[in-house]
Order: sequence, then C-alpha cells, then structure tokens
Amino acid sequence: MSNKSIRVTYRLETPGSVEALAAKIASDQSTGTFTELPGETAEVQARCAARVEQITPLPDVQTPSFPDPAGHGPYNRADVVIAYPLEAIGTDIAALVTITIGGVFAVRGLTGVRVMDIDLPSEWACYPGPQFGIEGSRRLMGVPDGPMIASIIKPSLGLLPQEAAAVIKQLCDAGVDFIKDDEKLMSPGYSPLEERVKAIMPVINNHQQRTGKKVMYAFGISSADPDVMMRNHDLVMEHGGNAAVININSIGYGAMSFLRKRSGLCLHAHRNGWDILTRHPGLGMEFRAYQKIWRLLGVDQFQVNGIRAKYWEPDDSFVRSFGDVMTPIFSQNDRALPVVCSGQWGGQAVETYERTGRTLDLMYLGGGGIHGHPMGPASGVAAIRQAWDAARDGVGLEAKAMDHPELAAALAKWQN
Repeated sequence: MSNKSIRVTYRLETPGSVEALAAKIASDQSTGTFTELPGETAEVQARCAARVEQITPLPDVQTPSFPDPAGHGPYNRADVVIAYPLEAIGTDIAALVTITIGGVFAVRGLTGVRVMDIDLPSEWACYPGPQFGIEGSRRLMGVPDGPMIASIIKPSLGLLPQEAAAVIKQLCDAGVDFIKDDEKLMSPGYSPLEERVKAIMPVINNHQQRTGKKVMYAFGISSADPDVMMRNHDLVMEHGGNAAVININSIGYGAMSFLRKRSGLCLHAHRNGWDILTRHPGLGMEFRAYQKIWRLLGVDQFQVNGIRAKYWEPDDSFVRSFGDVMTPIFSQNDRALPVVCSGQWGGQAVETYERTGRTLDLMYLGGGGIHGHPMGPASGVAAIRQAWDAARDGVGLEAKAMDHPELAAALAKWQN
C-alpha cells in the first residue's frame, strides 16, 4: 500500500468554523458521511481517509461569495490543504476530479470555495505530457530563438476557404511563424474543414518551397466525438499539416487523452470556458490547478491571454498563468509553450518581457494587431518584431520607433 498523497489546496469561506468545515470536507470526500459508520474502522481510515494538513487563515469578508440564506457575517476564510491518499484515487483524472473537486462544491456550510492548487506525487508522471512543447514548437516553426510571432485568420468567421487561403498567403508573406484558425472555426457549412485544409495547405507548402520556411498552421479540429476529431486530425496530417487548435473544455479530458495517444500534430490549446470556472474570485478554480491536468494530458501550446488583454482578465492573473505554464510539474519536458494573446499589437512587449522573467520562450499572437496595422499586415508583423527587439535590448518603444516607421505607426494608432 502506498503512503503517498495528492494534496489539494482550497480557499474556503464560511460563516462558521473553517477548521470544522475542512474536517467535514476531508471526511465527506473520502471514507465518511453524515453519521458514524460501523465499517469505518481505523484500518479503513488509514488506507483511504483524507486528512487536513494545513490551515492558513485569511482576512474575513462581510459579503459571502455566494448567497447565505442565514445572511449573517462576517465570513471566515482560509487556505486549507487536504491530503487524499493515493491509494484512494490512483492516477485516474476522472477519479481525481470526482473526489477532490466535484463533490466539494456541494458541501453544506460553504459560502465560497476555490481550488487553488493540486500537488501530485511522482506516480502521476505516467501521463504522456506534451509531445512537442517549447523545443518541439521551435523546431517545427524553424525559430531557434526569440519569440515566435503568430497570427490568426481575421475576420474570425465568415470567410470561404479560398478567401481564407488568400489571407494566409498575406500572413506568410508578412513573415509570421504561426497561423491559426479562430477557436470558433471548426467545420461550419460555409467552410468545411476538408475544403479549408485543401485550400490552405498548398499556400503553406508553396511558401515553404519559395522561402525554405514552413509556417505552422493550426486547424480547428475539435469535436465532441473523438472518432470525428481523429478523422479531422488525420485529414490535416495527410495534407502535410503539423498543428491543430483544440478547444480543451469543449472536448473534455477523455477526448484529449484519446487524441494525444494517437496524435502526430502539435496541439494548441484554447481555454475558452475557463472563465466560467475562475471569473468569480471566491468560486471555481485557479489556473495553476486547472492547467496541470491539461499539460499532463498532452497540451503543447497553451493560450494564457496577455498584458492589457481585450478581455476581463487582470494583468497579474496573466503573469501568474504564464508562470504556471512554464513551471515544471515533473520535468522541463512537461512545460507547454505559453501563447500570449488577446489584443496584442506589440505595445505590450516590453512589459510582457519584464513581467514574465525576461524570457523569449513564448508565442506572441497578434490578430487585429497585425491585420489592422495602418500600413498593412507585413508592417504589423514588423512592428511586433521591432517591439520585441526593443524589449530584449532594453530600449524604450518610443526610442525604437524613431527609426522604425512600422512601430511608429502602431504606437500612433493603438497607444493610449
């Protein structure tokens, strides 16, 4: 019998005792229930009972995270570490989520609960992890150093396959390293995946023949049916593609596992739907916990928003997410390539560089920031590269723009 544990950190909130509530969660989610049980012997508890290992008090709050019928504060808060015996969960993700996450949110007496982190023992290294990750992404794109500059089809929806191919040619000629389907683009009636692949891959291949560079293109292959998704995968592979966009929350853990075991593509994860889990600070899940599961399952590239993103997420949250993706779980090889995205145009490059540890191991994804550049897409790509050169060289953007008209035009259009 293993004596190892899976440790989950929860941020608990309750009008009552945090200590009592933590003990109740540990009991309810392992061997116990609402009453004493004759079969819950010391031997059973030793084998499978969860236990509270640490309680770190936090400041009380006056307003509950979700409604309290009794309506009386203050509400006590603490970060609580509960250890679940590996013997009780094993190395199955469905068991992990069911036992340590799913049932916890149903416990009576809570006015807030958030999964902050999951610490997994070495037995969990049995999962395949990224097939390509950071180094493999660089190799496939032919970018040995510096940030990987990426773009996306715009408009996001509505282009016919040949119209999309024309946009792809513009972006290839502009000098990007990576292009992707929008996450909303899978196989709609106006642009079935097969027709899109047949229209776009000749553009990618012709560009490679002319220049020697194969731009990585990630097609949207997601489907709720794993067999359909694998057929989509095979279609991309047959036509010389090397990457796919995966809407991880839409396909689920099982489908991701199914895909990774059979995949020859670099898997670019879009986390749409994660906001449902995390947007309320007193509920849901931190990205730190969430992303570990997907990385173990095989995500190669992980979108994490960016500085001054167009969405709700604060900059500090982005910085934490970037660091989470870059932090090994068991080894350097299980890191995913962080994809900085959402309203990026180059003006955020210096701050991104400084706040993410001055690393260039990242993909920098500009959509409107490339397509919408006043001098055209090629100048949009140039402006972003110039901004990252300024970041790396410790030069201010305004100083760099003095003799770089592309960056100057971007600053004039988008800098507040």
